[in-house]
Amino acid sequence: MLRRLVTTCFLSPLALTLSACAGGLPASSSVAIASDYEAKLTAWQAARRPYDEAAEAYWDAISDKRRIRNAKRRSNEPILLDDYVLDQPPVYTGPPRPVDPNAPPGPAPGEPKPIPVIADFLRHAKSQFGFVPDQPASDLGFKRAYARTALAAGLTREQIVGVYAFETGGNGTYDTQAGVSPKRAAAISPAVGYNQMLSTNSVSMLAEHSDIVLATLRRKEKGLQGEARRAMVRKIEAVKRMIAFSKSVPGRWSEYDKLAKTTPGGMGIHAIVLDIDIGPVVQTQKLLNSVQFARMKGYRTPLTAPELELMNLTGDSTGLDMITMSPDARAQVPTSNFFQRNGYERNPVARRTGVVGNLIADIDGKMQRGAQAAGSKELAAAAN
Repeated sequence: MLRRLVTTCFLSPLALTLSACAGGLPASSSVAIASDYEAKLTAWQAARRPYDEAAEAYWDAISDKRRIRNAKRRSNEPILLDDYVLDQPPVYTGPPRPVDPNAPPGPAPGEPKPIPVIADFLRHAKSQFGFVPDQPASDLGFKRAYARTALAAGLTREQIVGVYAFETGGNGTYDTQAGVSPKRAAAISPAVGYNQMLSTNSVSMLAEHSDIVLATLRRKEKGLQGEARRAMVRKIEAVKRMIAFSKSVPGRWSEYDKLAKTTPGGMGIHAIVLDIDIGPVVQTQKLLNSVQFARMKGYRTPLTAPELELMNLTGDSTGLDMITMSPDARAQVPTSNFFQRNGYERNPVARRTGVVGNLIADIDGKMQRGAQAAGSKELAAAAN
């Protein structure tokens, strides 16, 4: 029996096809299918090999230049044009990887796992922490709460509306998830809300800004009575459990990311974005962190809405790197310098715009167009 199993493990795709044809396709068809697959696979490997070698060398150079820039910043040295890779990344133009006719059912090699959607976040929040977000009767109610919170924290009306217009196209609701629409159920990202908070952002917000979240809820508790107050007490206790879970790992983005993407508790925490008491606070704090980071790094000029979105889109340090560039450098430096390879390949905007100047102009243009949509006008009115 063992010998049979070992022998089977080393059967070629062609042999497996032939062994299966007794109950399926004629032998001649099976042989043709297997032969066609082997030919396509050989062609794909031949085309992919030189591309992979060029891409690896390119992204190694991107990493090397990033280390040089980081070292210069630590020693307060000026960043020069030579500190960036000025070529665009190589583009694969060969045939696609063929589908193996003998592959077992399930995701193809390298295919990402399905992205959880709002129903998953809500389910895990309830089962893991006993948390059910208080969702508004209408999106306008959430917009008003968000506008009050953001303005009180020091964000400007331009920043609030601009980021919303860019991230949602100007018509997004408080429970908008990236990629989900009436015609599409599958998400392209766990990003939810007016500034499209990632699930990792939600975990990091509770871990690093729990005092702000709890203080907000306790202030609201004091103004309530009866069952409404008891419900707020229960919410606070559930949020405390969430906070404890978010702090159960070292305070690093990579650790927050693991919690958010691989654990039921981490996915459940993302439901806070939907809560009318908490969602405006954490989304405001996400943007406020960028404003404060720029000031801390010595950039005193008030951030325009496109500049704030650039930091929101790429991360604070990376965004500020682009913001502080001269106009001449912006026109020459490829956007690839500011991404990891996987992130760049998943970002159609960065690929399409090519260089930093085009990326900023694209953000600004999308904001201007999105500002004319009904949702943006509603948020702008709420922020008056």
